[in-house]
Amino acid sequence: MRLSREMLRSELIKKVELISGEDISTCYQCGKCSAGCPLEAEMGILPHRVLRLLQLGREEEALDFPAIWLCASCHTCESRCPKGFDLSRVMEALRVIRLRSGHEALRPEELPAEVLARAPQQAIVSRYRKYTG
Repeated sequence: MRLSREMLRSELIKKVELISGEDISTCYQCGKCSAGCPLEAEMGILPHRVLRLLQLGREEEALDFPAIWLCASCHTCESRCPKGFDLSRVMEALRVIRLRSGHEALRPEELPAEVLARAPQQAIVSRYRKYTG
């Protein structure tokens, strides 16, 4: 794959950086964010790999992984990063971009009854807010 400056500064990258306040090129893929992520096993791809897909111009692929929806925004990634990069802000920016494009991530009426019965109300409300913009 050939990389170009234009590819690295796509419209999506510009939007992500504007919304998140993070410079995508700052990350050098050490993996410390993924090593400390409490949800990495559920994401389908390591969190730092989502960022790598963006860096390589594979934007649609990055947007399609469940990782952007599963990020708990706990900021463990930022606390572990030697560069102080806040990946949770990037994940939130990707969610916002996806939602603005009309993607619907959560339909409360489709939640299983056992989830509604066991989950704290605050978790349901925050999940609904996070997934619906």
